[in-house]
Amino acid sequence: MSIIKPHKLGVITGLGSEYLSGKVVKHLRRLYVERYDKLAKNLASRYEIPEDQVLREVSFIEDLGSKKIPSGKCPTNYQCPNLEIPVKYTRFLNGEVKAEILEPVRGLRLFVIYDVTNDAPQKMAGYDEPIRFSINDHIMMLFTIINAANLAGAESVTLVLPTYPYARQHKKSSREALSAAVFGRMCENLGVERIITLDIHSKEIENCFRTLHLENLHASYQILVELKKIIDISDPDITVVSPDTGAVARNKFYAQVLHRPLAMLYKERDYSIVTTGAKNTNIKSISLLGDVTNKTVIIADDMLASGGTMLIAMKTLRNMGAKKIICITSLPFFNGGAVDAFDKAHEEGVFDYVIGTNAVYHGDDLLSKQWFIQTDTSELFARVISRLHHGRAISPLLDNRKIVQKLVDNSQNAAVKKQGDVSKN
Repeated sequence: MSIIKPHKLGVITGLGSEYLSGKVVKHLRRLYVERYDKLAKNLASRYEIPEDQVLREVSFIEDLGSKKIPSGKCPTNYQCPNLEIPVKYTRFLNGEVKAEILEPVRGLRLFVIYDVTNDAPQKMAGYDEPIRFSINDHIMMLFTIINAANLAGAESVTLVLPTYPYARQHKKSSREALSAAVFGRMCENLGVERIITLDIHSKEIENCFRTLHLENLHASYQILVELKKIIDISDPDITVVSPDTGAVARNKFYAQVLHRPLAMLYKERDYSIVTTGAKNTNIKSISLLGDVTNKTVIIADDMLASGGTMLIAMKTLRNMGAKKIICITSLPFFNGGAVDAFDKAHEEGVFDYVIGTNAVYHGDDLLSKQWFIQTDTSELFARVISRLHHGRAISPLLDNRKIVQKLVDNSQNAAVKKQGDVSKN
């Protein structure tokens, strides 16, 4: 398989996922251009031949392995092939949906990038006004894509789902469904080879599969890059706080890499009350294990849904003397009236910033807020796709502790050196 021209690689963009998918494809093309430039330079030096001859040799080998008989002149510069496979999406008046792949995909390794949580209005053929798709509508559309791809002869289908649907329904206490497992097994039965997702709510979901592989990426590096821009991460007054017992492992990770103490909030809940929004939660009392007085608090969670629990946590921390509060999350859903609730809380001084990724689509109603900072995860997805396609190890991307620790240590060492230089002067 050529590592230069990914002939057998195809990317399908899910309905409403054009923003993230477009950025991923752009990074993929850039990666292949950079890889070719590096290869051409090294080969030219190794064999003492000009780089234009390297291009001719590479093009000749590529043409020999191509399914199509080449025509025209030999290219004068490297060109990455188009990776995107066009798809036509249809929604019928009775609510049924259909996906039609518009180009041959036989023998291709397809990666379907789909943000199934995007509830923004979508333009559809036959409808005058854009219509909203629920998460269940998107899932059904996803299933039609998978089936269409397999029927068209695709070699494999991999789902790139920034958000794993129904991830919070991974355990049961009585007569209820394990919907996280049900969704995964449905994908498995449809012939999906692999699912790539971001900071899944529970790692135990992976145990429900027989043949399907689940790759769980982490956005901690991308988040810390943005965090460095707004605070000094070498500040000794930083404290990491877990919002509940379920988020201890995630916050422990940040505490370890930042070399800062870890505190935890313990919540008493009344489970006879159903949480309906940011203002109506079932939390009755909160206790803090640790100290946040005059501290810069970093509080991390995998997702923000209605945001009610997080707002209560941040308000409690502010009342306990926290100097600055920054919430970091991989999946900033902001469901319902969460944006307005957070906007009001920010005006009241409850928190300072929320850092979230672009794995979840949002419009200007959130992106225009001065308290929200978005970090880009598209390159992370692009690198995983490229490595999987070429059979290379993805463990460095799944376990990013080394690069995260290097980022933090370099920043903290630079701060110490700068402080030492000032002291000498």
